This record gives sequence, structure tokens and C-alpha cells, in this order.
Amino acid sequence: MSYIPADTLKKEAENLVKEIDFSSLKPKDRLKIPMQEMPAQEPKARAKNIQEVAIGYYEEQVKLEAERCLQCKNAPCVKGCPVAIDIPGFIKAAAEGDYQKSVNIIKKSSMLPAICGRVCPQETQCMAECTVGKSLKDMDKSVAIGRIERFVADWERAKGKMSIPEIAPATGKKVGIVGSGPAGLTAAADVRKSGHEVVLFEAFHKLGGVMIYGIPEFRLPKEILDKEIENLLSMGVRIKKNFLVGRTRKVKDLIEKDGFDALFIGTGAGLPNFMNIEGENLVGVSSANEFLTRANLMKAYNPDKADTPIFTGKRTAVIGGGNVAMDAARMALRVGAEEVYVIYRRTEKEMPARREEIVHAREEGIIFSFLSSPVRILGDETGKVKGIECLKYELGEPDDSGRRKPVAVKGSEFILEMDSVIMALGNSSNPLISQTAPEIGVNKWGNITVDEDGKTSMDRVYAGGDIVLGAATVILAMGEGRRAAAAINKLLAEE
Repeated sequence: MSYIPADTLKKEAENLVKEIDFSSLKPKDRLKIPMQEMPAQEPKARAKNIQEVAIGYYEEQVKLEAERCLQCKNAPCVKGCPVAIDIPGFIKAAAEGDYQKSVNIIKKSSMLPAICGRVCPQETQCMAECTVGKSLKDMDKSVAIGRIERFVADWERAKGKMSIPEIAPATGKKVGIVGSGPAGLTAAADVRKSGHEVVLFEAFHKLGGVMIYGIPEFRLPKEILDKEIENLLSMGVRIKKNFLVGRTRKVKDLIEKDGFDALFIGTGAGLPNFMNIEGENLVGVSSANEFLTRANLMKAYNPDKADTPIFTGKRTAVIGGGNVAMDAARMALRVGAEEVYVIYRRTEKEMPARREEIVHAREEGIIFSFLSSPVRILGDETGKVKGIECLKYELGEPDDSGRRKPVAVKGSEFILEMDSVIMALGNSSNPLISQTAPEIGVNKWGNITVDEDGKTSMDRVYAGGDIVLGAATVILAMGEGRRAAAAINKLLAEE
């Protein structure tokens, strides 16, 4: 995959729409329609700005991509969607040019279509089940479901009036939602639809959870996030910001003293992991969590308007191979680093990051050092980072994750000169809830344990998202929120 200018993609789509007779397409004809690439900013230009990298489909591209869908009766793509969106339904409406109908179909299952259309790993979920990709023997050529979802959501927002679902009559029941990330917001919407009063508790001063502090502006503009959340809150959800459940108020007190009939805990996994190697306490070492929070929530990317300390130096190393590592590396480039290295102990094939993010990072000039991992971070006489000593690896037999296990090559140490190091090794669950609510069971990793309905070991308390799964994805967290909300609604309906 190589960069194609947006104007070229637009012209190609316009010409193709004119050539095709869409009224008489057979399945074999639909398979011949080329998958539409996502228009994007030119790599060198975008590497120095914070604007969204992906421009979004043109209308002609939406038509072409939507017409690729075979409208399978068994809808395998829906099975791959954690929130079970009627994918064939919204794509069919988009193909017909009825974008309002399309977005309305999505909102029956998801109130955050503009977000999911941007950050969901569709290629490992709905697209992985797509019959088109399987027929072409290339899942990268499945119908680009998320790109169509993004288009119709953006179309509705641009129109100026976003639709909200119907709210059932008031039930007199009150539900608390702890955390305003994707799991919490989804649970809040589904519980509110059933007519229950909903109060959302957020520890920060801004709503959105990982979407606001963890995902960069160039992937998810905060204006879009704010609009999606504003639309959800128009359903009548009450908000309490700067409210740290466990400190401001304990879980038990919310149930026993404050009159909540049920609680949903969706506090995410915000405790960063480190390697526990020599030099991690040096000046210039940070977690990706801290780095991205400073850059995103505190707007360090805009030094003219935000006096937020953030340091990269000329050369920055990012340790890890997931989406967070890609986000941190690309953000480091935008806030001052001249060279950014991603150090990963396996090969590109095993990287958990989305292929699109890896491609964008490489286009922007990020340097990848595969089959290597730090053994210590080197400091100067003032306690600042001056380099990393790494060890080379080779791949052995598959481990529990199914990926080939990296095996160290003895005597292969090498040193890279660096000014800063960002650890992007995932997060563990914040222990605050479990420490202040011993009634809630956790596993050995500190994640809250729940049953098939999302219920914890504490009566009337449910949980979902990263606090249960460990660090996962936005859409998986949303699926957890939907599942728990359904159980809460059932519980309250039976009383």
C-alpha cells in the first residue's frame, strides 16, 4: 500500500461511478468493483500538523464501496461486530443515498458511529467475516464497513441536527455509571433508553475516557468526540465530573445511601505497565499513558495555547507494537522529535497494531526496529536518558497468544542513542475500585470478575470494558457496556 493523493482517488471514483450500471449488478460484478482507499493528507505535511490524517470518503467512493456488499442473508459481518450493528442494512441505505436512514440503523446499536468508524479495528472484527474478502481470498479487500459508517455519521453531524433514540416513559429507577469511556457511555445510553434515570460519574474534567486522553487528535478529532457525547447526553443523562468513585464516594455508599438501584463500573485500565529494567526512572522516560494524556487531554501539541510539559528531544524510542505505540510514536514526531524509533521484539507480522496505523506511521517517517527489545536504559551524569541498550531476538515456537515467541540472541547487544523513551506496553486495571470495595472480586491481574451478564460479585453492581477485559478496543468495551446494560434493564424490569 502506497500513498495516493486524495484528488486522484476522487477522480477515479467519479469516473467509475459513471461507467457502472448499478441497476443490474450480479454478485460477480460486485466483486470486480475495487475497494476504495481512504483519502488522506500528504505524509510529509501531516507529520508536522495535528489535523486528522484520514480525510474521509467522497460520496462517489461511498457509492462504490457500499455497492460491493453482497447483502448476504446470513450476515456474517454482524456476528463479528461486538455491538451487533445491522451492517447490511446500513450499507444498503448508504448505497441508495439515504444517509439518514443508514445512520439511524447504526444508532439502534451504537450511539458513537463517528468514533467507531474511525478507531474500530474492523479488519479483525466485521471485515474478517465479510464474504467479499473471503471470495477474493484477501481480507484486506473486504467491504470497508467502518469507512462507510464514518461517512454517514459525518454527513449527519454536518447537517447540524443529530437524531437521538426514543426514550421509554420514566420508571422511577436510578442507575449510576462509573466512567465515561466507551463502555460507560454505551451502558448509559442503553439504560436511559429504557426510561431509567442515569447519572454518569467521571473522575476527569472532560468526558470520553480513553477516547479523550488516549487517542490522538490526528486519529479522532476531539470536536467530533464532543459532538457524539453531546448527542448522547441530550437523551437526559446527568453528569458529575471530577467525581472519583472510591474516593469521592465509595461504591457501597452509592447503593446503600444514595439510592442507586444499580451501578455499572467502566473505569478502564489506566495503570501503565513497565519493563522493570535498569534506567526506567531516568529523566526522559515516560509511559505512553502519561505522554498521550499530556498531549491529548492537556493539549501539549498546541504550545501556543497550553503550557503543558512534554519532552521528546531529538531522538525518541517507543517500546511496543500496539495501536498505543503507533499513537505515541506519531505524536512524538508532531511535538518535536526529529527521529522516532518503534522497538518491537517480534516482526511486523506479529504486531497487534492496525495495519492502517503501521502504514501511516511508516509513511510519516517512523523508523521500525523489529526483533529487538531494551535490556536497560542508559543515562548521563545528570540523570537524563542518553541511550538504550537493546538485545536482538529471533522467533521460536508459538506462545499462548498464538504468536511465535521471541527468543533472545546471546551476545547481540547494541546501543541506540536516544533522548527520550516512551513505554507503550499496555495498561493494568487501576486498583482503586477493588481497594475501596472489597466485596467486588478481581482476578490475579486486578481485573474485575463478572458473570455472562457482566454482574460482579457485589449485588446490583455490574462492570465492563477494560476494567474487565484488560486493555482492549473501543468497540469491545462498547459491547461489554451493552451486555451489562441489558442485564441491568432486565433486573429493574422484574422488580
